[in-house]
Amino acid sequence: MSSEQTHPSDPVWAKLDELLPELEQLYTDIHAHPELSMQETRTADAVAGQLRTAGYEVTTGVGKTGVVGILRNGEGPTVMLRADMDALPIKEATGAAYASTVEATDAEGQTVPVMHACGHDMHVTWLIGAIRLFAQAKSAWRGTVMAVFQPGEEIAEGAQAMIDDGLFDRFPKPDVILGQHVMPGPAGVIGGRTGVITSAADSLQIRLFGSGAHGSMPQASIDPVVMAAATVMRLQTIVSREVAAAESAVVTVGALQAGSAANVIPDEAVIKLNVRTFDENTRQRVLGAIERIVNAEAKASGAPKKPEITPLDRYDLVVNDAEASQQVVTAFRRYFAGDRIQETGPAPASEDFGSFGAQWHAPSVFWFVGGIDPEAYAKAKKEGRSNEIPTNHSPHFLPVIHPTLEAGVEAMVIAARAWLTA
Repeated sequence: MSSEQTHPSDPVWAKLDELLPELEQLYTDIHAHPELSMQETRTADAVAGQLRTAGYEVTTGVGKTGVVGILRNGEGPTVMLRADMDALPIKEATGAAYASTVEATDAEGQTVPVMHACGHDMHVTWLIGAIRLFAQAKSAWRGTVMAVFQPGEEIAEGAQAMIDDGLFDRFPKPDVILGQHVMPGPAGVIGGRTGVITSAADSLQIRLFGSGAHGSMPQASIDPVVMAAATVMRLQTIVSREVAAAESAVVTVGALQAGSAANVIPDEAVIKLNVRTFDENTRQRVLGAIERIVNAEAKASGAPKKPEITPLDRYDLVVNDAEASQQVVTAFRRYFAGDRIQETGPAPASEDFGSFGAQWHAPSVFWFVGGIDPEAYAKAKKEGRSNEIPTNHSPHFLPVIHPTLEAGVEAMVIAARAWLTA
């Protein structure tokens, strides 16, 4: 699914097949050595080494652990290519020979297992493949390739950290910004759309206050566990009763923490939740409903004080520029078989990729690359078991290396070549 479906006369592809074994080794190494957000030192060192070997100007430590590589090749457009590097606090259960057994200390000082459960290891490898191919075929294009390896996407800090560290002042402004993400679709299939491509996201922490007592004397307490349970149940009505059917939103409670003993009613409970929306008006309405419900349930319970609602992170919508998207799609259709290019709806996943284009006032395009074995995917879909396919952030999520690896390298290069011509 690689060279036979690309333009045979394009010298950029001359060494793709030769490069694939090395890229596979790089991918499995990064997968086996994942690093938490803003701790990606080993990955950053590996990336910087690859860039230097390929002849790029390399700047490390951008936004703490970010890496930027610049390859100037005469007059022409500047194309920024972005990959995120961080992993997640998840214990891997894929059974792969290169599965992670890494543990690390998180930002709260807790020891946690670490896994590349979102495919950022594949993203890094894709971009390394692309930068190597451009460096090996400089006669085939003109312009500047800017490779940005970003930390901290999973906690919505990395893109902004690089921006705050002078990304816009220290490097040339791109004519276009390109990025991609592996997803649970058939490997080698590429999906995207003009306009909104990923949702906005808000994560919140809610502290509910009660009054503790012995478990045998609940009448002496104001039970925050019951308060939290009632709050969680009521929050489920926001989407079903306050968001119109033509709109879209997700409200997920990911954590509910209270107490430590069976016979002790605690003083407080903590809820952590996540909101996904595709429209700012809907977002404000959902966030307002959360605040209203949380405060109302606390008041109904006789809480001694109002709950504390603390924002944890926020992702803006990622919006694909219309003209740049058309340029990318045209390039994809010229190289890939028609059934490999699909239009998708907006994804409820969220990304901080959009921060680069929105704040730099440069057009950006983001798309998805499938990573599931095509036969296994088709069989699951035929049998009505699509929901059994592991998704991103699952301990079982593991893209098949081929053809996912070559498809992502091809897609990144093809999209960049829509601007970088000889």
